[in-house]
Formats: sequence, structure tokens, C-alpha cells
Amino acid sequence: MINEEYGNFFCYNQSASLPTERKKEQRSKHDKRDPALSLLESHCSRKTALLPRDTVTVIGTMMRTRPLLAVLLQFLCSCQAAPRYSNGFFYHDIMNGNGNGEIYFNGVRLYVETTDTVVSAVRGSNVTLPCHYRYEPRLSAPRRTRVKWSWLPSVGGHETEVIVGIGNRHRSYGDFKGRVHLRQEFPGEVSLVIADLHLNDTGRYRCEVIDGLEDESASVDLELRGVVFPYQLPRGRYHMNFLSAQRACEEQDSALATFEQLFSAWEEGLDWCNAGWLADGTVQYPIILPRKPCGGLGVAPGVRSYGARHRQLHLYDAFCFSSSLRGSVYFLQHPLKLNFTEAVRACEQDGAQIAKVGQLYAAWRFMGLDQCDAGWLADGSLRYPIAVPRPNCGPHEPGVRSFGFPAQSQKYGVYCYGPR
Repeated sequence: MINEEYGNFFCYNQSASLPTERKKEQRSKHDKRDPALSLLESHCSRKTALLPRDTVTVIGTMMRTRPLLAVLLQFLCSCQAAPRYSNGFFYHDIMNGNGNGEIYFNGVRLYVETTDTVVSAVRGSNVTLPCHYRYEPRLSAPRRTRVKWSWLPSVGGHETEVIVGIGNRHRSYGDFKGRVHLRQEFPGEVSLVIADLHLNDTGRYRCEVIDGLEDESASVDLELRGVVFPYQLPRGRYHMNFLSAQRACEEQDSALATFEQLFSAWEEGLDWCNAGWLADGTVQYPIILPRKPCGGLGVAPGVRSYGARHRQLHLYDAFCFSSSLRGSVYFLQHPLKLNFTEAVRACEQDGAQIAKVGQLYAAWRFMGLDQCDAGWLADGSLRYPIAVPRPNCGPHEPGVRSFGFPAQSQKYGVYCYGPR
């Protein structure tokens, strides 16, 4: 609005709405610019403008006839330029571009690629997941990029960061901290190296390269070679909820198997008619020879599924997964048969410890352990591994034979686990 009137002039408040004339007593007209006019201008604040009466009259008339044009005139009559608009977001590429926070968009495209989509390894080994990036057309000068590897576990869940790097500066996260680094042996290579693989490192790894506003990625699936075995407690079948099944597998130097691991075991001939927990919280079991108690005679071979079950209320067995070992499993040559307590002590006196079920399976699978003698294991079970089937050593197929959980006072041999 018009704040004050001085003769033929008005102080106009720019931050207010369109001016409306506020009548005051008519004062003498100013034909020439004199000191009084300067005084009036200084009287108006820096947020106001001094407008002649004729201009105000025209603006007032336009307000009544052409509101949009009046708004335009109000803007043009403003003494100060409008402040620059900012949405609070500022992007500045400090590594590339022209130094003014601008990225060159000149038709160059970023590609991220991997030579292998699936990589397999064994527990305890080091593995390299390949990844490299390139530009088309090729650039004459290198550009600094941000590289991020992330991991989606095979058991499901959320994708988490593994390592982030810019140039030679890297930072790793979570359980991968200290076990991962980037291999950059040639321009564009950003392969991920993981040391001392764990059983739960399996899953999908994503290599992401970020250059300014450009972002491309490629994925690599990491699988562990190993062996799946069914497991139940000494009390018998179906006594474990999901958490106790997890714990039972871990106590036997293994982990709950994934569906992919169980399916691979079924393809290799695993046939087991007791349902067991898997790492994703589902309950399933593999059948090679269909039979009535195991899904029915008319059902094709395959992995039977009960789907996801309540992790606390429902009770089943477990399917555990084990991979290669750092040490070795051996049958202790002892002059006497041993009860369970004596067996534990005998392995310790030999500089080792009594072997766990997962270790025995891994030794059978990866080291070809073959021993036709039943021996104690750490969980109180009695088993023996057969790589070459023969008479008086169980069925005609290779595998780990089990006598269950006999009374610990009975006397047998023992399998120990120690450094190689």
C-alpha cells in the first residue's frame, strides 16, 4: 500500500500489496527537484520507493481495470532487484566438471561390467568379485569416481554397504570391516576382494560406480561350496524352533542352509523325509524317491515345502550347511574304546578337540575322509564317514553314517579336530 503522501509524491512500500491512495491534506506542488525532494527520498526507507502522484493514480486505475498488468507495473517500479531464489539444495562436483559445480553432459556414457555373474569359493578362503567400469567414447583424461559395493544376503533382508571408496581412500563396514579391499590393478578396475570367507557371506554383491550424477552398477552372486546335512537334537525329531535350529547348526560349526544350498544338495542326491528349518525361516525337505509318508507316491521328486512357519511356536529339525576347514578331522588311534567323557579328554591330550558334526561332514566332502569305525562327536552323537562304499560299512552310497545318540557310558572310538 501507499504508506505516506508528500505533495505529488508517495512513499511506496514494495513488500506490501498494490498501492491505494490514502487521502491527506493537499500540499504545495513541487515543480522542480529541490532539497525538499531529497529530504522526502531519504525519508522513505530502503524497502520503499518514492513515486509521483500521477504514477500512483495510473496504477490505481489499472488495479481496477487490468489487475495482471498492475502487478507487472508494481514489479517494474520496485527500487530493489528481487532476491535470488534458492531451494536450499546446492550440488557441486569438486572432482570433475568445469569448477562451477557443473557436470559435462556431452554424450559420454558410463558402463559398469563384471566378467562373472556367479563366483564360488569355500569357507576361510579369499575371493575376488570382478568389476570394472569404462566410458564410451573413451575419455582423454581420467575422472575420479565414487565406488560402492553393497551386499544382499542370500537369506534375505536389506542391502547393506560393504565398502565405499574414492580414489585411494576406502572405508569398510559391519562384519566386512578389515576383511575387504578394492583391487585396482588397471584403469577402471574396482574388484572386491573378501578375505577369510564366512559361512554367511553368501548372497548378491552389487558394484556401483558414481560419477557426478551418473550412476551405474553390476551384480555378482557369491556361493560357497559345501555340504548340507540334516540335524536333530538328542531328544529326537521336531524339537527345535527357528532360533534353536540356528543355534544348533552354529554349535556344530555350520549354519542354517539356504534354499539354494538345499536344492543343490537335492540335485546331488540328498533324500530326507524329515522337514527342517532353512535360513529364510521356511521349512522344507528333499525327496529323491517319492513314498507315501513323504508327500505321497503320486508326487514328483523335489524339495517339499511347508512355507514360512512361526519362528517361535513351530518345531522341526534343521538343515545345516558346512564348508571347508582350516584344520583336519581324524580318527584317533587309541588302544582302548572310550566313553564320551574319556573321548573328549583323549582328543585334548592329543593336542586337538573332539570334532563337531559339521567338521566331520566337511572332512568327508572336501578331504575324502573315509573311516569304517564309529566314533564320538562333540554333540554326543556316534557317526563315521564313508567315501568309498564297501561291505560292512553301511549303504551302497557314500555319506556320513549315523548311529544316533547312544548312552554316553558306552565305549567307542572318537573323531578329533586339530590344526593341520
